[in-house]
Amino acid sequence: MLSVIRVHLPSEIPIVGCELTPYVLVRRPDKTAATDDVPESAPLEGYFLRYRWYRVQSDKKVTICSVHPTEQATLQCVFCSKRRALVAKSYHCSPKCFTDAWQHHKTLHERAAAENGNEEDELSRFNSTGSGALASTLSGSMSNLTLANNGPTPFYPSSIAQKNNGGETLIEVGGCKTYTPTADDIGYVLKFECVVANAETKQSVGHPSTILTSRVIPAPSPSPRRLIPVNGADVMSHMDQDGRIQSAGSFTMLSYNILSDTSASSDLYSYCPPWALSWPYRRQNLLREIVGYRADVVCLQEVQSDHFHEIFAPELDKHGYQALYKRKTNEVLSGSTSAIDGCATFFRRDRFSHVKKYDVEFNKAAQSLTEAIIPHTQKRTALNRLVKDNIALIVVLESKFGNQPTDPSGKRQLICVANTHVNVQQELKDVKLWQVHTLLKGLEKIAASADIPMLVCGDFNTLPGSAPHTLLVRGKVDPLHPDLLVDPLGILRPHTKLTHQLPLVSAYSSFVRPVMGLGLDQHRRRMDLNTNEPLFTNCTREFIGTHDYIFYTADTLMVESLLELLDEDGLRKDTALPSPEWSSNHIALLAEFRCMPRTRR
Repeated sequence: MLSVIRVHLPSEIPIVGCELTPYVLVRRPDKTAATDDVPESAPLEGYFLRYRWYRVQSDKKVTICSVHPTEQATLQCVFCSKRRALVAKSYHCSPKCFTDAWQHHKTLHERAAAENGNEEDELSRFNSTGSGALASTLSGSMSNLTLANNGPTPFYPSSIAQKNNGGETLIEVGGCKTYTPTADDIGYVLKFECVVANAETKQSVGHPSTILTSRVIPAPSPSPRRLIPVNGADVMSHMDQDGRIQSAGSFTMLSYNILSDTSASSDLYSYCPPWALSWPYRRQNLLREIVGYRADVVCLQEVQSDHFHEIFAPELDKHGYQALYKRKTNEVLSGSTSAIDGCATFFRRDRFSHVKKYDVEFNKAAQSLTEAIIPHTQKRTALNRLVKDNIALIVVLESKFGNQPTDPSGKRQLICVANTHVNVQQELKDVKLWQVHTLLKGLEKIAASADIPMLVCGDFNTLPGSAPHTLLVRGKVDPLHPDLLVDPLGILRPHTKLTHQLPLVSAYSSFVRPVMGLGLDQHRRRMDLNTNEPLFTNCTREFIGTHDYIFYTADTLMVESLLELLDEDGLRKDTALPSPEWSSNHIALLAEFRCMPRTRR
């Protein structure tokens, strides 16, 4: 007879919007153990498995900490509590929790004050006391914090009142094996029940196997990042429905390494809570974030093949995007081919149409290079060093919106978008530079065949000022650059060949160019003024730096605005990627461009 051996959940912490699928081990009538489902529609020798989900509800309402969502909140920021948009960010589990998060949290106050001028003076007085004064205030007892409600509107936490009248009720919320928690479940424990049932009588047989979860937590979401204009007022600009500036005839492009599920291991990110690394949680966060940017072109890296076909392509299709994909090649293979990641490029159908797609496989180029210049006795060594599975996806698109009110040439407006993920191994400086140079040579051929604006973006796994970055933005590499010392195969010689003719500029360098009257000081502080690149686009416990870029051809495109950068002081590097709200170890980069008038023919 069918029987249940045990049940358990991959993660005991349920999150709103993330599917919960228990692991159910059963003993079949032939005495073998299996995890296969036995639904009512396909009983096994007259028996099937029945599932039930319950919300364990009581009079005691638990509020969840917005910083540590596995902890119960005991404090609330009164300033945030009075603003509907900030309520979800207002809860804290302890005074230390609030003070540790202050650098990040105060930006919410500053933003709210900027949007409500009448409160700005009061906020400034509070902020001027500094975090030290705040910590001093919070060092008192909880009863002292409660007294905050008696005076003028304070900007430190006050206690959350709770009542416990006892009593507990089980409310059935699901009848399938899988259940997705809702907002109504927040703060409550869920109970899963699995029992064998008779296919004829529908009656349960024996005792049910049950398991209790932790309390359901809300899905943390990052604070909105604004698109900041960098080229001054434009009479053709208008505000879109999200309140961002967008110019007529302009388009936006997003570049984002989303961190593949196979790379998000607890071994690499041991400081992250398991629920923050789980794919069901990260998947919903990533989709919400990507769709929320409403970019016209979206370039993603580290997109697993199965996730592209089953999740990203169909979900973004619902929002009007057409999808193109290039999976990494299989020479460097571990595990299932469906889990191999690659680069995905999406574009809005109402803004662009697809003209052509080029797949760049650096392994093929490596094999050609080895055949051409490497002695036979060194070919195997050369291939072992050069074959690293990296690729690039190049897409040519035609705009449907026009680059200017009038185009004297009368020609259609094309743009070329290159999306790449360069080799990650830091010791292989020669391979990184060779891959970037190979990509640029391919783009030069496209540029020679058409007068076309070009965008080159992705995760280059190289720091500003490195040889690959220098080649991209300067068109050549100084023969004395230290990166050129690593060249055991001689693939970078002569150094004079390391050039290209594309006038590429890094989009985010616009934050440090002298533009009057834009109030960009706070954004310049998030830039490295020596390299004109962001201080970081990649954040882990071991590394904070810039690996992600958006480059553009400055003779054909102009930057209109940029997505604001994160402030390093606000990162909580002891929790997640770089904090629970963010679902990748990279941050998204987004730039708005306008095509320049056609003057070269």
